[in-house]
Amino acid sequence: MDSGVSVVTLPRETAVLAGSPMSYWRTVAWRLARDPATVVAGTLLVLIVLSAVLAPWIAPHDPNAGSIRLRLAPVGAPPHVLGTDEQGRDMLSRLLWGGRMTLIAGLTPVVVAFLLGTALGVVAGYAGGLTNMLVMRTMDIFYAFPAVLLAIAISGSLGPGLFNTLISLSIVFVPRVVRVAESATVQVKGLEYVAAARASGAGVTQILRHHLLANILGPILVFSSTQVSLSIILAAGLSFLGLGVTPPAAEWGLMLNTLRQSIYVNAVVPALPGLAIFLTSMAFNLLSDGLRDAMELRG
Repeated sequence: MDSGVSVVTLPRETAVLAGSPMSYWRTVAWRLARDPATVVAGTLLVLIVLSAVLAPWIAPHDPNAGSIRLRLAPVGAPPHVLGTDEQGRDMLSRLLWGGRMTLIAGLTPVVVAFLLGTALGVVAGYAGGLTNMLVMRTMDIFYAFPAVLLAIAISGSLGPGLFNTLISLSIVFVPRVVRVAESATVQVKGLEYVAAARASGAGVTQILRHHLLANILGPILVFSSTQVSLSIILAAGLSFLGLGVTPPAAEWGLMLNTLRQSIYVNAVVPALPGLAIFLTSMAFNLLSDGLRDAMELRG
C-alpha cells in the first residue's frame, strides 16, 4: 500500500489515512480539530455553556435583586463589573442566568425538530406514495410561512412563556428538517446496496436502521446545526416582543426589551445582551460550517 495519505470512499465514506483505517466520525473529528475557526467557535461555545450551567455558583449577585440607588451603573462600577440594569440588578449575574434560558429556548426546538423531523422524513421518503404526499403537503403548509411570522403567530395564540416558546419554535423547525430527511431518504433508498439488502430478505426495520439512517443522519445533523443560531435569534426576538420568557426571569431577548429605553442614558450596558446573542449565534454558525466542511469527505 502506498505510504502517502489516501482516502477511499465507501458507502459510509470510511477514510483510510496513512495506511490505517479510521472510522468516518473519527475522521470528521480529526478535520474539525484542524480548522482554526471551528476550534475558536467551539471553545467559545463551551465557555458560554459552562457559564450558563454554572451560573448558580459563579454569579456574583442575585440576578433578581435590584437597587434603585444603583440603577444603570456603568461598566466597571464596583461591585458590579458589567454595571447594572434599569432596576439596579447586576448585569453580569443576569447575563449568566440569561444564558440558561436563551440556550434552552434555542437548542430544545432544534433537538425536537431533529428527532421528530428525521422520523417523519424517513417514513415519508421510504414509504412514498400516499404517505409521502400527506406528510410532505402538511409540512409545506407550515414551510410556506416565513419563520418569524409563523413563530409570532403561534406564540401569540399560545401566550407568553418558555414552554409555549419551545412549542412554537419546534413547529417552525420540524418542517425544515422533514424536507431534508425526506430528500436524503429518497436518494439513498434507490442505491444498489439498499436494493441488495431488500433482496436478501432484510426487514424494513433493519434496512432503515443499518442502511438508511446510517447514511442520512450526517446531512440532517449538519442542516440541524445550521438552524441553532436562527432558533436562538427567534427565541430572543419572541422574548423581546413579550411573547417569550416573562419577567422577572433573566433572558437575553427580554433584557434587550427592558433596557431599550436606557440606551440614551447608558449605551454600553443595554448593548451587552445583544452582544451575547451575536457571539453565541455567530459561534454556532461557524461551528456548523466547520462540521459541514469536515463531513464532506471525497475520494
